[in-house]
Amino acid sequence: MNKFYKRFLALILLVLIISGVVIYTTVDINTLQNLNRFKPWSIILAVMAVSLGLFFDGSRLMHMVKISNEKITLYQAVQVIFGNYFLALLTPGATGGAVAQLMFLRHAGVPTGKATVLVIVRTLLSILFLVLCMPLIFLHDQGILPGVSNETLMVITLSAFAVILVIVVGARRGYLDYVMVRLTRRMCASRRRKAFAFFRDTKSAVSLLSRSPRRMLLVFLESGLNLLCIYAIVPCLLLGLGVTDADWYTVMGRMIFLNMLLYFTPTPGGSGVAEGGFVLLFSDTVPAGTVGIVAVCWRLIAEYIPFLVGLYYTLTVFGRDFLNRQLNK
Repeated sequence: MNKFYKRFLALILLVLIISGVVIYTTVDINTLQNLNRFKPWSIILAVMAVSLGLFFDGSRLMHMVKISNEKITLYQAVQVIFGNYFLALLTPGATGGAVAQLMFLRHAGVPTGKATVLVIVRTLLSILFLVLCMPLIFLHDQGILPGVSNETLMVITLSAFAVILVIVVGARRGYLDYVMVRLTRRMCASRRRKAFAFFRDTKSAVSLLSRSPRRMLLVFLESGLNLLCIYAIVPCLLLGLGVTDADWYTVMGRMIFLNMLLYFTPTPGGSGVAEGGFVLLFSDTVPAGTVGIVAVCWRLIAEYIPFLVGLYYTLTVFGRDFLNRQLNK
């Protein structure tokens, strides 16, 4: 059995085990009673929310490509988006998502250098939107993370924003060139080349962000709408369970907080951390005995279905042999 099939089957097994454990450990005597009140239309509403989010994701990608003086079709943008879901879920820390985006952009005719920059910008804008949301969340939702004060989380968030700002200004004005030389001085030649290649791509990404501020503002707004629509899956499911009096500001805030953490988790696609974090954050909001089921439904709609679509596009465009070469690198 080749490496692709081994990793694919391992992922399916991991997802099934995690989903089973999460559901098994959260069901109770109230589960069936609460599920009997579930309205199927909420599933349709959740799928519509994620579809709208994917639309904004594709739209922002097309706008970024246009800013870089390249052009792709909507269908090619769709392939990039779903390809990202596929390889991100197959690789630790979702690192394969960037590789998938680069692959599909190159296939669409975007030069490698520009494709790399676009992938970096796409990730930076998403993280920047989430970072900017954090203070609003911490000011509203006290004790969001047990054992850690909101003041501490606020300091961490503001520090992260300051670091991003320093990197952007430093890369734009060339202040970081000397720092990079000093940091990579003791590296071996191959690692030093890779570090400088990434640094050059980051500088190009910053340059792209500042080249067309009005158009990049539109892209930033689309990034926010993309994320908010996808996070709206959970409110849709809660409405289906009859939850109408929830603090929706808190619900969306906790979804933003959880997904921010998932950017830095080492497991494939955040598997395990996502479900466990959801149970921790929403046990008091979701009807008794259903928090694990809602967590699994959220992951199914937001990640696993797009993953399967991405699998189809990846195999159709590149084939199994190409995937094997990528996974063996």
